[in-house]
Amino acid sequence: MPSYLRILGLFWRTAIAAEMEYRLNFLLAALSSIGNLAGSLFGLFLFYRTGYTFRDWSWVEALVVLGIFTLLQGFCSTFLAPNLNSIVRQVQQGTLDFVLLKPINSQFWLSVRTLSPWGIPDIFFGCLLVGYAGNHLGLTLENYGWVLLPLGCGLISLYSIWFMLGATSIWFVKIYNVTEVLRGLLEAGRFPMVAYPSAFRFFFTFVIPVAFLTTVPSEALLGRSEIGWLIGAVGLALGLLFSANAFWKLALRFYTSASS
Repeated sequence: MPSYLRILGLFWRTAIAAEMEYRLNFLLAALSSIGNLAGSLFGLFLFYRTGYTFRDWSWVEALVVLGIFTLLQGFCSTFLAPNLNSIVRQVQQGTLDFVLLKPINSQFWLSVRTLSPWGIPDIFFGCLLVGYAGNHLGLTLENYGWVLLPLGCGLISLYSIWFMLGATSIWFVKIYNVTEVLRGLLEAGRFPMVAYPSAFRFFFTFVIPVAFLTTVPSEALLGRSEIGWLIGAVGLALGLLFSANAFWKLALRFYTSASS
């Protein structure tokens, strides 16, 4: 474990050094984050401007969901997209061969090899929005402590799903559109699940677990999450993480390398 942590630190230092050659991109990313957040706030405002509210969700409470969604977007842009989208390119170009020859776990290498600081503004604005809403709701440090477990489980679940989609490129090679479909489905997480009809709530809870990414952590932060949902979030995260590892090992059995 200590050696892997040292490798991780080396990976990220070199990635940041490389990205800092284009510092103007950070300003552009910040402006893009502000624009996206403004658009999300406007979309939420359209629901609440006439006095309409999502069932059991006030305007400020809905801001918590939007804040966690924005934070999640930043996490995807910083850690997931730069790494997991590259799996497709590694398979296409045959450079996955070199990854498999390295004396390091291939899933670890593919999952954390690089990062993109351009997602940091989304993480910052997401935390800022959650803090603003929490201040108006009178939330305490204990409330923020409760959100860490379901939020961490949500991030693990999202990583696992994305990694398994990336691993399918060993069979199908070009799957860029599939990951974009996943990102499109995740857009549903910007609103509480009660905003959707029953059929959609079922789909976003038990098929594509968007509810566990934003709504469940938000309810935990607000102090009204049921223990069953928290247990479900932990079970889902562990199950998907184990499945991602098993699926990767299965996929490698069908990988024939670039030279065969």
